[in-house]
Amino acid sequence: MQCGGGVPRQHLLGLPTSGSDRGFGGASGGFRAWVVDAHRGELKQRSVQEFGVVSELPRQDPAATVTVRVHFSDLNYKDAMIIRGQHGVCKGFPIVPGIDFSGVVEQSDSPLWRAGDEVVLTGNKIGQHFDGGWSGLCRVQAEWLVPRPKTFSLEDCMAIGTAGFTAMQMVVHLEKIGSMTTKSGPILVTGAGGGVGSTAVALLANLGYHVVASTGRPDELGEYLRSLGAKDVIGRLEGDGRKQPLQAQRWSHVVDTVGGPILSAALAQTKLNGSVAAVGVAAGGTLDTTVYPFVLRGVRLLGVDSTLPWNVEGFDDDPDTWLQHRRERLALWSRLERDMPLAALRKMHMATVPLEDAHTWAEELLAGRVKGRVVIAV
Repeated sequence: MQCGGGVPRQHLLGLPTSGSDRGFGGASGGFRAWVVDAHRGELKQRSVQEFGVVSELPRQDPAATVTVRVHFSDLNYKDAMIIRGQHGVCKGFPIVPGIDFSGVVEQSDSPLWRAGDEVVLTGNKIGQHFDGGWSGLCRVQAEWLVPRPKTFSLEDCMAIGTAGFTAMQMVVHLEKIGSMTTKSGPILVTGAGGGVGSTAVALLANLGYHVVASTGRPDELGEYLRSLGAKDVIGRLEGDGRKQPLQAQRWSHVVDTVGGPILSAALAQTKLNGSVAAVGVAAGGTLDTTVYPFVLRGVRLLGVDSTLPWNVEGFDDDPDTWLQHRRERLALWSRLERDMPLAALRKMHMATVPLEDAHTWAEELLAGRVKGRVVIAV
C-alpha cells in the first residue's frame, strides 16, 4: 500500500518494512482475559475467563489485522472505572478492559509487522471501543502499534503507558504552544502523586525546570516527589477560581491532571501569558471560572488528548490526519526515550501485579491509595 505521494506507508510510519501476509486464522494456545458486563452503570458480571482463540472475545474490531501475545498491561483511571461497570467510559459492554498493552506479535495480516516483533499500544480506544489489554491475546489494527523503544523493556513501557505518554504530550504542548522554557519560572504539577503527575514531575525536572508538585498527600508523598526531582511539594491548591479569578501570580505554567476546582484555582494563579495543560477529571468534570484569566492575563488553556486515533469510528476519517497522529505518537515515544530517566521510572513503578488482582488494585487507585504506576502481568 502506498500513500503520501507514492511513499510506502511503512516508511511514513517508521515501521519495519519486512513481513508477510500470514492471515489471522484464529491464533490459538489458550489464554485468560478479564470480561466486564454492565448495564446503565450497574455491574452485572466481571471475572477472569478462559478462552481458546482471540475471536471468542466479546468486542472485537473487524478492521484489526494483527494478533499480539500480551505480556504486560497497566492500570489507568479509565480501566478502574470500566472494571466497576461505570456508564459512559466505554462504548458498550461486555468488554475486556485495558487501554494499554505491550507484547509480541503472534500473527499478522499486515506487511507492517511480523511474528516476533515486540510492540506497544496506547490510545486508539482499545479497552473502550474494543477489547483491550487485560487479555493474553489482543487483536488490533497494525497502525495502532509502535515498536518497543530500545531504551525500555516491555514492562517499562507499561510503567509509562498512557499516563506517561500523556505527560510527555503535555510537556511538548507547553513547550511548543505555551512557549515554556527553563527561564519561565515555577511549573506547577497538580495531582503529582498519580501516574500522569509523577511522570510530568520527573520529565520536567530532568529537563531543568523548577517543579512544584501539588498533592492531597504532601506529608506521605513529599519524599517520593522530591526523589523524582520536585523542588517544592505543596498541598492541594486553595482559592475559589470563580469568586477570585485573578489571584496572586504564582505559576509560569501548569500541568493539571485533576480538573475541577483545582484547575479553576490554577488558572487564577497562573502568571501573565502563562499556559495550563489540562488532562484530568479526578477532582471533577466541571470548570467553574471566568474569562478574566484569559482576557486580562493572556492565560492559555491547552486541552490534551492522547488518543491520537487511526481509523477509529467517531473521529476524523482523513488518512492524512491519521498519519499526522502516527508521526506524533512516534515522536513522543522518542522524546520519552530521551527525557525519561530510568532511575525515576523505577521509583514511579509501584508494583507489577498478576492479572487476577487487577480489580483489587483498581479500587485502590480510585480510593487515592496508589502512587505512580501499577503494571499488570498478563
